Amino acid sequence: MSAVLFDTHAHLHFQEFAADLAGVLERARDAGVRFMLTIGTDVADSRAALALAEAHPGLYAAVGIHPHDAADADDAALEELERLAAASPKVVAVGEIGLDFYRNLSPRETQKRVFRRQLAMARRLEKPALIHCREAHAETLEILQEEGIGEIGGIMHCFSGDAAIARRCLDLGLLISLAGPVTYPNARKLPEVVRLTPADRLVVETDCPFLPPQPYRGKRNEPAYLPITAARVAELKGQPLEELGPLMAENALSLLRIAEQ
Repeated sequence: MSAVLFDTHAHLHFQEFAADLAGVLERARDAGVRFMLTIGTDVADSRAALALAEAHPGLYAAVGIHPHDAADADDAALEELERLAAASPKVVAVGEIGLDFYRNLSPRETQKRVFRRQLAMARRLEKPALIHCREAHAETLEILQEEGIGEIGGIMHCFSGDAAIARRCLDLGLLISLAGPVTYPNARKLPEVVRLTPADRLVVETDCPFLPPQPYRGKRNEPAYLPITAARVAELKGQPLEELGPLMAENALSLLRIAEQ
């Protein structure tokens, strides 16, 4: 029997899954992935995430504006996001939000302002935040501390920092999420991050359709591949997947305030 797993970050409403979504969901459940969180990146995308979550048991949604799209986050967009988040119990988090100083598709100061506004929204809604951070760890952690992330909690999505950054995230009360890159042969920093992070602060994700684990690199990622990532995390922790997988799922269920079904 497969270990129960929770894919804490997926984009199942993206066009890449339009042709075979039923099969994707069936393969996920056959692989033990009992819960999945599909993540919005702008207003229209967040609406699509919610619609998909409402149509399937075990599937939940997060709404948010990605830092790439921060330049389009006017007052109307942010108000619509908050309305969406409050309208359905299937919306369990605000995200994906944060800073991306690698691509800089929106001006950095705009990214920071929109990030702060969405963290304030998450506090009002009493929902945790899903944090995107690329080449911006110092700025992201500063904003998270100033905006009181500890009040609501959150997940550092697709963690890419080193051990020192992981310790700072843990000090802020965040969970650390590992994705496909932890399985890559050149993942030099992530094994140490996994080993130092307490098991009750770890979660796993696919970020599908992106970042497939090592055996599927170059192909579309999907939740059915999550056990590969989870098995690598369990190996690094020195725990059986049958124990760590359900614990990581429970970490996510607890943070997201989902009563297990």
